[in-house]
Amino acid sequence: MSDAKTILKQIQEEGIEYVDIRFTDPRGKMQHVTAIVDIIDEDWFAEGWMFDGSSIAGWKSIENSDMKLMPDASSAYIDPFYAQKTLAIFADVVEPDTGEAYERDPRGTANKAEAYLKSSGMGDQSFWGPEAEFFLFDNVRFDVSMERVAFEVDAADSPWNSWTEYEMGNSGHRPGVKGGYFPVNPIDSAQDMRSEMLSTMKQIGMKVDKHHHEVAASQHELGMIFGGLVEQADNLQKYKYVIHNVAAAYGKSATFMPKPIAGDNGTGMHVNMSIWKDGKPMFAGNGYADLSDEAIYFIGGVLKHAKALNAFTNPSTNSYKRLIPGFEAPVLRAYSARNRSGCVRIPWTESPKAKRVEARFPDPAANPYLCFAALLMAGLDGIENKIHPGDPSEKDLYDLPPEELAGIPTVCGSLREALDSLAEDHAFLTKGGVFTEDQIQGYMDLKWEEVYEYEHTPHPVEYKLYYSC
Repeated sequence: MSDAKTILKQIQEEGIEYVDIRFTDPRGKMQHVTAIVDIIDEDWFAEGWMFDGSSIAGWKSIENSDMKLMPDASSAYIDPFYAQKTLAIFADVVEPDTGEAYERDPRGTANKAEAYLKSSGMGDQSFWGPEAEFFLFDNVRFDVSMERVAFEVDAADSPWNSWTEYEMGNSGHRPGVKGGYFPVNPIDSAQDMRSEMLSTMKQIGMKVDKHHHEVAASQHELGMIFGGLVEQADNLQKYKYVIHNVAAAYGKSATFMPKPIAGDNGTGMHVNMSIWKDGKPMFAGNGYADLSDEAIYFIGGVLKHAKALNAFTNPSTNSYKRLIPGFEAPVLRAYSARNRSGCVRIPWTESPKAKRVEARFPDPAANPYLCFAALLMAGLDGIENKIHPGDPSEKDLYDLPPEELAGIPTVCGSLREALDSLAEDHAFLTKGGVFTEDQIQGYMDLKWEEVYEYEHTPHPVEYKLYYSC
């Protein structure tokens, strides 16, 4: 773990010219401000950097807008994309007059969630392994105005281009619809680009393990090795940052939008979770799928609070074009070992140390700090109150007869429903002051703006269905 003195020594020895201070807004977008190294000293690390909180959506009002960024020296890494040598550092947001964590700062919430786990006695460490998918396009156009609502995306490796004439000819090698999982090149044409993405992640200190083409055409995934809650939320922000910028260098556009195209798989973010205590894995046991009682109760908490969690794990209106019953997304609030059709899966593993549970309904539109913190708080509520999830579901839940399907509850079907669910069910989030009422309300206000804009805008499909009615 680096401290201020170590960072200052690195700045001097490596000829670093700038320090980029980064933080994340409530919607999950990374923000930054850059300082020249001439002003960086130990006092700078101790005193922080003032900024205008009223300019960040969902934060301070203008009459009370002064806020402070406190850089976390342990998070520092050399940015691989800037021409001038720049050290990037994640920061926590604090109130300048008290020095206390700002309650709407997502990274601060994640820090409080880790602290709450330790204080609860249910564990002292949690591990997180997100698996975020994404799409790569060659051209993206969209417009939302009074007279036109439209988008168009294109990718040379997508199946709709099988008849397109290219100046250099059409090779014909590309994945079909839902045919992109694991083919080698030339069908998988993004091998070198993904390798560069993974190598760049390793270069900035991330622990990575693999990359591959995903099920949908133009869809991909890179693998990160598990880590702590705040650490992995930071890493997921780096993951998105690297993918966006490497893609741009290749003339591509990357998106983590859950459902950017119709008729093919959407983009998910499976989240693997485990809790340890005194150096021992708390989820390993002798129960179903070699799980402990704590793991079963953790699952129970996640499934019980799934609809409220959707507001953080699936926070876009577009998320619910992926979470539709009967298709590839896990919408049924059920769990099982190895079965990928429920909301929670227990991956097979030989080692008790690798015993974990996997939430399959989240997507990468989520703010990772809020998503992971909310999942942890739901699981801990399950352990504390011994919430049993019922019997596991071993059948293919995508192919159940209607009478059986009717007995299994689902996640939300819209962002509106998720926000209503969060309004009714959030006491589990505010335990230990991890989330606050003000923070939850402020977050919901932002999301209601998105719901209203979405619901007030005519959709092109509606012209197709209703214009001549």
